[in-house]
Amino acid sequence: MSASHRRTILGGALAIALGLTMVACGDSDEGSSANGLEKTDITLGTMTIADTAPVQIAIDKGLFKAEGLNVKTEVIQGGAAGIPLLKSGRLDFSFGNYVSLLTAGIKDPGFKPKIVAEGFQSASKTHTVMVRKDSPYRTIKDLEGKKIGVNTRRNISTLLVRAAGKPQGVELDEDKNFVEVAPPAMEQALKSKSVEAVQAIEPFGTQMQQSIGARMISDLSSGPTADFPIAGYAATEKFIQDNPKTTAAFQRALQKAQGMAADRKLVQDILPTYAKGITEEVASTMSYGTFPTTLNATRLQRVADVMLQFGYVEEKIDVKKFIAESAA
Repeated sequence: MSASHRRTILGGALAIALGLTMVACGDSDEGSSANGLEKTDITLGTMTIADTAPVQIAIDKGLFKAEGLNVKTEVIQGGAAGIPLLKSGRLDFSFGNYVSLLTAGIKDPGFKPKIVAEGFQSASKTHTVMVRKDSPYRTIKDLEGKKIGVNTRRNISTLLVRAAGKPQGVELDEDKNFVEVAPPAMEQALKSKSVEAVQAIEPFGTQMQQSIGARMISDLSSGPTADFPIAGYAATEKFIQDNPKTTAAFQRALQKAQGMAADRKLVQDILPTYAKGITEEVASTMSYGTFPTTLNATRLQRVADVMLQFGYVEEKIDVKKFIAESAA
């Protein structure tokens, strides 16, 4: 046997052995990982607002990577926009306000959302009603019958405005009084006078104050909605059942990032990197809420109770049915 023939046989044998070893050591499920995750490539719906800073922290600090997750983000206008994307499977997890999530879960029997992590809780001036500098309007009562810009109707924005107007005897109609405007476009909406006021969220409220002198006429994180739970991260019940380890890994990474977001300096430094047009000056002077690190049914029940009060749902909601188990 020639030397070249022997090398050919030996090479073939080594290739076969290597192939058998890879089959034995590998996992036959596409997208699974060595650490047992059912799925490693995750698509997350998010928004370019201060509320989602922990997502950017988790990406920047490698917290998702450390759990074996490769997270791709997709920007959505609001929680309502993320719901059909969750239902279709285009998103695995999505940031969304609790009003939209709970409403969809109640009214659509085929959609079973589960909150896997709390995202944001309001604080003073994180959610406000703002008008133009030269506006004649001074209070919520002055806006009765007027057009108010919100990111989406029938969500946390409209609920907060309606709750603020109730003590002043103001009844606002979801369709007649509210106009959908993406948060980054609210400044232009005020300038063009297409709306008389906007329900501003940070950092856009501070940005409008600094750029056009917009005035706050109501702090929506006060009175009955002080320190109000605003939004969290959800997945469908089916996704969680099919991917329990992946869900737990996502929860662990996000919980760590939520805890790190207690450092205001970290949040204000990362905010300009993903919120288009937000300067370091805005980030350093704006109002910040809190980023809960645990799922708390008692806290979230407040949202459901106010929703019932204003007719977003017809029957009392038990939020425990919409909460996923926390990561171990």
